[in-house]
Amino acid sequence: MIINVAVHVCQCVRIWMVILIGEKMLQDKEDNSGRIQTSETFMLGAVLSFSGGLQDAYTYFLRDNVFANAQTGNIILMSSSFMKGDVPYGMKYLFPVISFILGILVAEQIGARYKSSGKLHWRQIILLLEILILGIVGFLPRGYNMLANILVSFACSMQVQAFRTMHGYGYATTMCIGNLRSGTESLSVFLRRKEKKYLNKAVQYYGIIAVFALGAGIGSILSRILGFSTIWICCVLLTAACLMMQKKYR
Repeated sequence: MIINVAVHVCQCVRIWMVILIGEKMLQDKEDNSGRIQTSETFMLGAVLSFSGGLQDAYTYFLRDNVFANAQTGNIILMSSSFMKGDVPYGMKYLFPVISFILGILVAEQIGARYKSSGKLHWRQIILLLEILILGIVGFLPRGYNMLANILVSFACSMQVQAFRTMHGYGYATTMCIGNLRSGTESLSVFLRRKEKKYLNKAVQYYGIIAVFALGAGIGSILSRILGFSTIWICCVLLTAACLMMQKKYR
């Protein structure tokens, strides 16, 4: 049921984009052989963004108001706590930041080592690790909130590192500020040059932001209903993304 809702949301966003810019402008970028890599499609990015928004809502509302993805917020709260002399409180924000850094390092190493693997795409390895980590988080009781936040931050940072391009241009599936900047810049260029490719780019950025926001909103509601097991919804979404990548090209 949850995965059907997520897919329906992604499809609705895509329909909105088609209405604005047309089906032709929404075609995925092809490589030199005429094939489209699944990891760069809008639908995969939308599923990952929905999951990213849900993860942030989960840790903020259920795990001591810590952000899983928005490390800027954690750094601000950490610094504020340290300046007030409340070091123990600041540590609950510091550890997720460190974990985020470690996740990037691990994902980069996996990408470098398994990039040429023919059996399993290296990004699928990242997704499988993320599913395992988030699955464990769902079992952690309230007394282990710091560990839960550390694990979620580690998982989401691997996703950030692994999935960085859509239609050939950079984006993020677990945060919005970069997408917001890039989308608005593209919109500004379109208004100046009247070239539809820039409108296409802007709408896709805003589409990813919209899906992220929906994931966060739905996550905040489900967190009150399902409690700590809410994070398992992300496991379902990431499993769907992993299965989508079984077909390397679209």
